[in-house]
Amino acid sequence: MTSVPTPIPSRTQYVLDAIKHRILTGQLTPGQALVETELAAQFGVSKTPVREALKTLAGTGLVVMSQYKGVTVRMVDADMAREVYDVRLLLEPEALKRAVRRKASLNAARDALTRADAATDTAERSLANREFHRALYLPCGNPLLGRMLDEVRDQAALVSAVAWAASPSWEREAGEHREILRLALDGDADGAARALHDHIASFVRRAFPQAAELPTATEEEGQE
Repeated sequence: MTSVPTPIPSRTQYVLDAIKHRILTGQLTPGQALVETELAAQFGVSKTPVREALKTLAGTGLVVMSQYKGVTVRMVDADMAREVYDVRLLLEPEALKRAVRRKASLNAARDALTRADAATDTAERSLANREFHRALYLPCGNPLLGRMLDEVRDQAALVSAVAWAASPSWEREAGEHREILRLALDGDADGAARALHDHIASFVRRAFPQAAELPTATEEEGQE
């Protein structure tokens, strides 16, 4: 029998969404302390929904809970970026390839790309970019694969937020997004998957050059 997840109380969900938005848009920076009493006062709630929201965020990898330092926004370094993007490289291109081969609708990806191009600030652009990538992998036909990618989605967004704050590169990435979508809409599953793989790998190379080298899609194919 499959267990049904317990719904998150509305106040906790409100606090959770608000804190997550602040983290992913750079209003709360890596290493910054998250004090329950201060957050409760800001949101006009008791400490209980704040505490529960922080526990959930710790589970997704956005914050770190320490007995000595309390709760802080997760630090982003080359090792963390490598771990998160390595998972994306293993799973996301395969998910897109499957979505294209089953002729799934990619209208949501097209809409997200349009929103990203029209964005007036980093927050809007970041959210649209996240939706673009999710719209590529979600229709892969394997719900478990989609959920696995969802689990690293917030951490990947945190890496992007930190990288963009240091060196904005969304114009280049937007061009790569358009090429990925073009290949996918043309039905070129392998080409779209290769373009997506190299898009993900090149981003983390540019943002964190001290990270261990990530292979290109062509190099990985040569190792098989």
